[in-house]
Parts: sequence; structure tokens; C-alpha cells
Amino acid sequence: MTYEEYLDEVATLLTENHDLTESAAIKCVVRAQAADYFIPHDDNPDLRTVANAVKDAEALFEQRVAAAAAAKGKPGRGKH
Repeated sequence: MTYEEYLDEVATLLTENHDLTESAAIKCVVRAQAADYFIPHDDNPDLRTVANAVKDAEALFEQRVAAAAAAKGKPGRGKH
């Protein structure tokens, strides 16, 4: 599959397997792409498989959950 199809597959899996809205799933993929998470997939078409998309969707969801938990643990802005 193409690089764009791969990113779409990851976003689709996030919506199907983790009950994210389409908008939230796309934002998750775009953030990962901006952080260069998908560079190996762009460089190597052999990485663009459904099996890898499942793994990447799981990894991105786990990162999203961890980031949300970390954000809850942070003190609010302006509060000391």
C-alpha cells in the first residue's frame, strides 16, 4: 500500500479498535507523522502492511493514553 494508504489504515484502526473519533485518530496520526514516527514506513514500502498498521495503531494509542495521564498529573498553569 502507499504511504498515504498506510497512514489512513492506522487512523482507521484507531477509530475501530479504540473508539476514537475520526478527528481524534487523524490528529494522533498527524502528530506522530510530525514527530517523524513514520519515516521508516516512507523509506521502506515493505513496512506498510496491515500487520504493522495494527502494531503502530496500538503503539500510538498507548502513547496517547500515557500523554493524557501525564497531563493530568501536571499542575495547572499559573497554579503553584
